[in-house]
Amino acid sequence: MASSLLILLDDIATVLDDVAVMSKVAAKKTAGVLGDDLALNAQQVSGVRSEREIPVVWSVAKGSFINKLILVPLALVISLVAPWLINPLLMLGGLFLCYEGVEKVLHSLQHKKAHNEQEAAAELTHIETDLAAFEKDKIKGAIRTDFILSAEIVVISLGTVATATFLGKVLVLSIIAVVMTVGVYGFVAMIVKIDDLGLYLTQQASNFKQSLGRGLLAFAPKLMKTLTIVGTIAMFLVGGGIINHAVPLLHHLTAESVDHIEHIPSIGNIIGPLTPTLINFVLGFVAGLLVLGSVQIIKKFWPKSKSV
Repeated sequence: MASSLLILLDDIATVLDDVAVMSKVAAKKTAGVLGDDLALNAQQVSGVRSEREIPVVWSVAKGSFINKLILVPLALVISLVAPWLINPLLMLGGLFLCYEGVEKVLHSLQHKKAHNEQEAAAELTHIETDLAAFEKDKIKGAIRTDFILSAEIVVISLGTVATATFLGKVLVLSIIAVVMTVGVYGFVAMIVKIDDLGLYLTQQASNFKQSLGRGLLAFAPKLMKTLTIVGTIAMFLVGGGIINHAVPLLHHLTAESVDHIEHIPSIGNIIGPLTPTLINFVLGFVAGLLVLGSVQIIKKFWPKSKSV
């Protein structure tokens, strides 16, 4: 009996050791997507009232956990019964991400700023009356974006444990899902509260703390504006990257382009590593425009149909 227990414990320790190693590899491979996820979600939850920032982040974090609770079992089932379906589903998600990115760009270009105090007051009144709807839209948009990014993280993680046992896959995907969600939304919560920390420090007696607080207050809006731009760019990079890897011809052309550029004297070693990123961005933007155009055509012929 005792020997059987020891053997069982030894087997469990071996499995946990393997899971730890595979989880570390999976975390490294998903680090790039994690950076995009952080930038996207930080800018997605920006713009809400200060006292509502943490509740909004918490709502999105709960939505992210639900996303992964759906995606992890779904990915495991699909990998067993229809592994060929993973790429097409990812591509649909990538196209939607590109579509949302183009919509954000066009919205920012078309948005008219208030030209006088009356217009500014009217716009503020409109925002105040729609705060609940605005907040709800923010949460829905962030959870929707998180779903696509989470799907990519889950698929990348699944690829790193393709040869593992089913139990190993379950444990690794579960660990990655929890760690990534806690990490991303913990950082997002810190980012959105930088201005509150700055305000707190300005009210302290120490001159150093007051100076630091004023610096944080000046830095916070610049950071959020930067994250808004970076988050939109990340939509094209992630969406374009998904499309690039899912379409063999595009992936092959990208590899050939990098190979040719790297052989250019003097600048090849500098531009070469940046080429895949630039190609993914262009692919993402063009794909977003095509999807947007298709949606507009559908709306024209079927006006009552809902947008994507």
